[in-house]
Amino acid sequence: MRCSLRQWITTTFLGGSAALISGCLNTPAKGRVQYRYLQGQSRVACVGDSITAGAGLSDPGSSAYPAVLGELLGGAYHVRNFGVSGATMSKDGDLSYSGTLEFQESREFLPHVVVVLLGTNDSKPINWRYRNTFERDTYAMMRAYMTLPSAPTVYIGTPPPVFKDRWGINQQTVGQEIVPRLKRMSAREGWPLIDFHKALQSSGEHFPDGVHPNAVGAAQIASSVEAAFRGR
Repeated sequence: MRCSLRQWITTTFLGGSAALISGCLNTPAKGRVQYRYLQGQSRVACVGDSITAGAGLSDPGSSAYPAVLGELLGGAYHVRNFGVSGATMSKDGDLSYSGTLEFQESREFLPHVVVVLLGTNDSKPINWRYRNTFERDTYAMMRAYMTLPSAPTVYIGTPPPVFKDRWGINQQTVGQEIVPRLKRMSAREGWPLIDFHKALQSSGEHFPDGVHPNAVGAAQIASSVEAAFRGR
């Protein structure tokens, strides 16, 4: 299953090469998953909103990016999906991720690796009015995982592009406000960054409603995460 899935991803959107990923990730060496975790099964927590949860997919359990990531990584990893549709990074947002059951469960999971992919819903005007505390809340989110007893590697992901403004979610705020802030914080704090916004900039056809990926788009996200894990 893992080999056939990898072949499907390669032929579908990589054109037989890793060109899509090359140059699209900013993953410092210190952010790579340490080999010592592979002595047992590494626990991976995928934290995020509906893009992580798999909204719009016919079978999120098998085609949302965390499920595909688990297949790509193989049996040495236990990948769990902690996505919450509508969730925000901001603690004052209309659905703050830090106030959800999934946030609590993701921490109780004691992950070795965490991928935080939030910010899309923060672009809504009702949520971006809290822009002045966005960085504070991002820092708190990252620290909530970094300080766990399992001492995980925590990746911060930039939100994918918004190919069609919907539900208040808009590309202007995502691309010109949220992505630059996350990149600055990553550089300043030394957090490993996965730049989904750049990696997916030519993938509009795989985001049918302009916001959520289809199965191919989800596979692209998973492949970008795998590349970061492997240090590629």
